[in-house]
Amino acid sequence: MTRSYNRIAYAALAATALTSMMPVFAQDADAPTEANAERRFGPVVVTAQRREQNLIDVPLSVSAFDGNLLAELGVSDITEVAKIAPNVTLEVSRGTNSTLTAFIRGVGQQDPVAGFEAGVGIYVDDVYLNRPQSAVLDVFDVERIEVLRGPQGTLYGRNTIGGAVKYVTRSLADVPTLNARAALGTYGQREVVVSGSMPLTDTFRVGAAVAALYREGYGENIITGQDNYNKDVGSARLSAEWDVTPDFQLRFAGDFTRDESNARQGHRLIPDQFAPFTYPVLEDEYDTRAGLNVVGQESEAWGGSITAEYTVSDTITLKNILAYREDDSTSPIDFDSLPEADLDVPANYANDQFSEEFQILYSGDRLNGIVGAYYLDANASTVFDVLLATTGDLLLLPGLNAQTFGDVGTKTWSIFGDFTYDLTDKFSIAVGARYTEDERTSQVLRRTYIFGFSEYFGGNPTLIATTSDFNGSATFDDFSPRVSLSYKPTDSSNVYATYSQGFKGGSFDPRGQTTAAPDLDLNGTVSEDEIFDFMQFDPEEVDSYEIGYKGSQYGGDLSYSIAAFYSDYKDVQVPGSVGIDTDNDGVNDTFTGVTTNAGAATIWGVEFEGNATLAEQVFNESDLFNLGWSVGYVDAQYDEYIDAFGNDVANQRVIQNTPDWTASGRLSYDTPLTILDNNGRLLVNTLVSYRGDSSQFEAPNPYLDQEAYTVIDAGLRWETEGGRWGFSLNGKNLTDERYIVAGYNFVTINPNGTFTPTLGLEGTLTAFYGDPRTVTFGIDYKY
Repeated sequence: MTRSYNRIAYAALAATALTSMMPVFAQDADAPTEANAERRFGPVVVTAQRREQNLIDVPLSVSAFDGNLLAELGVSDITEVAKIAPNVTLEVSRGTNSTLTAFIRGVGQQDPVAGFEAGVGIYVDDVYLNRPQSAVLDVFDVERIEVLRGPQGTLYGRNTIGGAVKYVTRSLADVPTLNARAALGTYGQREVVVSGSMPLTDTFRVGAAVAALYREGYGENIITGQDNYNKDVGSARLSAEWDVTPDFQLRFAGDFTRDESNARQGHRLIPDQFAPFTYPVLEDEYDTRAGLNVVGQESEAWGGSITAEYTVSDTITLKNILAYREDDSTSPIDFDSLPEADLDVPANYANDQFSEEFQILYSGDRLNGIVGAYYLDANASTVFDVLLATTGDLLLLPGLNAQTFGDVGTKTWSIFGDFTYDLTDKFSIAVGARYTEDERTSQVLRRTYIFGFSEYFGGNPTLIATTSDFNGSATFDDFSPRVSLSYKPTDSSNVYATYSQGFKGGSFDPRGQTTAAPDLDLNGTVSEDEIFDFMQFDPEEVDSYEIGYKGSQYGGDLSYSIAAFYSDYKDVQVPGSVGIDTDNDGVNDTFTGVTTNAGAATIWGVEFEGNATLAEQVFNESDLFNLGWSVGYVDAQYDEYIDAFGNDVANQRVIQNTPDWTASGRLSYDTPLTILDNNGRLLVNTLVSYRGDSSQFEAPNPYLDQEAYTVIDAGLRWETEGGRWGFSLNGKNLTDERYIVAGYNFVTINPNGTFTPTLGLEGTLTAFYGDPRTVTFGIDYKY
């Protein structure tokens, strides 16, 4: 807690320092600004096609939310964007505070270990984040967030099969600026965010943003006494922009985040299965009995980028994005959420990436487009122990521990291009393509110990077996096309049809156990080729078809978009884990990763979203009622799913993390309000978001599957005339819904209602939940 107070103090000092740097010619507090209606609800400019366009003109499924709207809704991190974007799932991964699970239209990636590509790409200022660790981005100093649904690759650096989320930070102003915000809330919430920029010369600007974010836990670990679901995050960003010449600009950006929140441990859904102790299910979903404490939860991430842009002529621009990122996190994951060491998994993730992207952008009277080349050199390592001290013959195998070390390297390069040609003033055609080559190298080392945790986690055990010592490499290549037709009946409407193909490369499961590889040809031995095939899985591919309409009417008071899509999803990668009995005592004492290209799926659906000004001048001349909405429906079904025994069980499997219905409605009222002789405006926001039934895994589970639920948020904001001071009150999840966002399952549910553990003796069936009801009061200042 002391560290958090220090961060708040540092943030306050930074605010004081930045204020002292502001010259006396800063803008007057009452200087005129944009009309509130335009600022809050006006057309959003996006760069979904790598050039600035009005959202209506983009023939793609894009949801875009500007920073002001996100602030007024009280959006705290990137996962909350899923409340207002149709057919999107963004959740904190199981057993972590900062790892992201992302799905769009039924396509994504749940498992965060090394070796798995993301199904949904996360970008920060055009830099692709190769790993999901440290990707639960806090929303501050943001210009906008864009959500692109469907395959991406002909316009973006890295190919992503399901879609992309772009997090765009604010650019630096030509005048001195300062934004500061402090917040207090329930569960001991205390936050300070300060950002500012300063032009040092006519051509050089610098900026910085710092955030100290603290909150006590929603629950308690009754074994260790620590808060559960708390938050203790410090983050900083630095940036600089240099206009080298009128035609040549450079942008430097760097960021650092350190998360010292306690380990987020799960809530056990069933009683323990193994005597002598009896642990009933806890009443509070945020409480836990997890006893693993050999390491603390810690996450650290940093990175930097240099973006260069050179305008060669009125039609040609060159752009280069050079970036490097690293993250390192340690998590004590207590799968069974009990004090016994039945399935205790301390884990460490270490990732680094270097990326280089070069673009040639062309903008003419009728032809616009991009040609680019992308290179990524990344490495992801995972090491974890699996301590099962309650299994086996404790006299012969005391402190049984199965350790896994997995390291996966990725080198990928690609060339891509996408051009739009206006055949007439109303009719356009776009053609794009991408060639990608991925090279994967992998090392998997699995060892079995006795006498406790390995040396990675402070132990000094005895090695008794090596169950995997694998080194392999493979190369995957793909050609992905895109074709789009667009017709504009009017200047404020757009009808389009698009075909695009997506690709996600194959890899190696870093948890695979080579001694578990099957003897497929039944010759009595397992060959090297059979081991390789067991450890490696193939790429995925999707063919996506979409038709849509976007329109704006009544002078912009009504704007909306509707899209229908169909996806043919092939060679779906399904990562899973199965128990393994290494000592032949009849009890599974470790698990191995088994990733298969399980089969094929068909996914189709519709999306409808928009904004409408319902009424103006209701009680005052500048009153404004506004409605924003989003509705998404998706029908996602497996056509084929081959299980480990060669059987097609498609009728027993579902697409995970994909509710059939998602919907949201936002009603806001904006009106002048004078308080204590201070003129200002009051904004009232109400947000209702709905998510239909969803499953955590491909095999339905009545304990972990989440039934449909609705979350209601509301907010009040009053700001002085000109927006210098602002005061806000935000309440989230006002009905205090309890809903599952992740979980672990290592039991078989028997017909009589009992449970048979598939790993260990206690049985693992634990859940992680979304945030309960919270209330936050904030004060912000703009200079």
